[in-house]
Amino acid sequence: MARARLVRPVPEKPGPGQESVWDYPRPPRLEEFRGSITVELGGVDIAATQRGWRVLETSHPPTYYLPADSFRPGVLRATAGSSWCEWKGRASYFDLVSGRTVAPRAAWTYAAPTRGFEPIAGAVAVMAAA
Repeated sequence: MARARLVRPVPEKPGPGQESVWDYPRPPRLEEFRGSITVELGGVDIAATQRGWRVLETSHPPTYYLPADSFRPGVLRATAGSSWCEWKGRASYFDLVSGRTVAPRAAWTYAAPTRGFEPIAGAVAVMAAA
């Protein structure tokens, strides 16, 4: 019987002005974010803001949370089911809808996040895609 071998990732050294996900903390850190964030779906801008929050956790890309009112009306369609994060609590999900384009369960929110993450209550994160 063959045994699986665990291969640990080797962090790359970040270049000037870059961050490394390996330098992010565990448990994760919540930071206020000031800057331009735009979300596009099906070639249409569905959300835009100049303020939000980002969650930084070891070995994970930053997750940006936008105020719910940053999304165009009708874009967020609540969907069934939830998940549990050991750091932030219970998440509920949205389908993102833009015209005929639907991205199932591509956004989520924490209605009542755990202690330390209260600022993101009701804010919405989106699964990034290239």
